[in-house]
Amino acid sequence: MAEEVKLFKTWSSRFGLRVAWALKLKGIPYEAIDEDLSNKSVLLLQYNPVHKKIPVLVHNGNPISESLVILEYIDETWKQNPILPQDPLHRARERFWAKFNDEKLLPSAWSAFTKEGKDREEAMAAAMENLKFVEEELKGKKFFSGEKIGLVDLVFGWLANLISIFEEVTGFNIVGEGYPLLSAWMQEFSELPVIKDTWPPRDKMIIKYQALYDKYHPAK
Repeated sequence: MAEEVKLFKTWSSRFGLRVAWALKLKGIPYEAIDEDLSNKSVLLLQYNPVHKKIPVLVHNGNPISESLVILEYIDETWKQNPILPQDPLHRARERFWAKFNDEKLLPSAWSAFTKEGKDREEAMAAAMENLKFVEEELKGKKFFSGEKIGLVDLVFGWLANLISIFEEVTGFNIVGEGYPLLSAWMQEFSELPVIKDTWPPRDKMIIKYQALYDKYHPAK
């Protein structure tokens, strides 16, 4: 019997995108269901009644929520093209950096995008410090996971797209000459066929984030 795999996401969500990448890396056919988060579907609320948000992976009728949990589920369910190493220490390290992204790097970058004045300066400083940790982690490696992409690359993948959009919308240079390894990784990651063909339309992303920026920074 054929497996049924569905992914509830939105067209622009970096969290849904990391799951889509993992499925594509594994060669798993799936049905993508784009949600309107201003009018959430009955199915989304049924499958994720606790958080009521995307992404949700539904495998043979069984829902799995939270993107990092979903990535590990995918890797444990479909063994081909593993995205986590077998060694427990290396697996723990990958989990650490995934949490670092979601709990430190992403929030600091978002604050730098949305805050104003002194708050923005502090948020930008925090983001730059976090990016230095990321730069250091890339030393001696092509990808965060080694010679091929893995969990950490998928989680950090938003950097290769969203940072340049932030820069275009705000006019601030976030990843410049101070992060040569990260810049090279962003280019390399973006050009991988499984990644390149799945980016959200850039023009739509610019419109979306320009509207968000204007919301947080109304003309005075």
